[in-house]
Amino acid sequence: MDFNTLKSVVDSDFEAVNQLITDELKSKAPLVGEISRYIIESGGKRLRPLVTLLSAKACGYTGNQHLEIAAIIEFLHTATLLHDDVVDESPLRRGQPSAHQIWGNSASILVGDFLISRAFQLIVRTGNLKILHILGDATNLIAEGEVLQLMNCKNPNTQETDYLKVIEQKTAKMFEAAAQCGGVIAQCDAIQEQALSSYASQLGFAFQLIDDWLDYQGTADHMGKPAGTDLAEGKPTLPIIYAIQHGNTDQKTQLQNVIRQGGSDQLALVQSILINTGALEYTLATALERKQRAILALAPLVDSPYKTALIQLAELAVQRNY
Repeated sequence: MDFNTLKSVVDSDFEAVNQLITDELKSKAPLVGEISRYIIESGGKRLRPLVTLLSAKACGYTGNQHLEIAAIIEFLHTATLLHDDVVDESPLRRGQPSAHQIWGNSASILVGDFLISRAFQLIVRTGNLKILHILGDATNLIAEGEVLQLMNCKNPNTQETDYLKVIEQKTAKMFEAAAQCGGVIAQCDAIQEQALSSYASQLGFAFQLIDDWLDYQGTADHMGKPAGTDLAEGKPTLPIIYAIQHGNTDQKTQLQNVIRQGGSDQLALVQSILINTGALEYTLATALERKQRAILALAPLVDSPYKTALIQLAELAVQRNY
């Protein structure tokens, strides 16, 4: 099962979302559309909008409002990417130069702000107060998660609980909001809504854990960014945190120094330590556990092609090499 086969169950909806995104990017400032289209069309899979579409359909929804919600989710996610790349000084996004490398930091930040404001215009257009609450809370938590990650940067004493809190707010929350909004639009019951929220949150954890594992296992060709990007930025992700806690004195000291300094010139050494301490194996096992939690959370939903696709999406999240 590949991604294109998986999303085929909502292909027409997916295309409608893409068209809606294009329509809503119109602005009196041409640079807004130029930068937005650049990052939105740069090869992203639209995973979060897909979660919205599948969640709504899994609860029997037959209307069209889930299309707007899916577009809103993509706008909010794209805004975070624009802002993240500026904060992290990332040179690449999906194998292409980051927007701020082409247009500068100011333009990237301002277009990110435009996308957030456009998203909330669309939320108001739905007339659904619960959707507004869900996405308002989600965007606030995501911003807070970004600050927490910044506080952890170059801090070798970061604990696993600190790291998981960042994932919960920075990554998992948007997946959760995407699924929950799909259920709300479908007017599902409280048990189904909770099932979708739990599924998507665990999916978000699994997705980010694989990202962090791939940062030390993957290649630039597959990932669209250099290996060791987190290391270069001094981010203590789970592989590093585990290795510091379980390595010998020399390994612990070496990793702490690398995180304090940042940079990827010690990548080969770090990879060797992560392998020897079992840190990569532990990170992968943790991702697989989260994936399984996601699948189990879907139990209250009736069987359907859409539920099957949600399960397959969780499997793909941990099987990817990009």
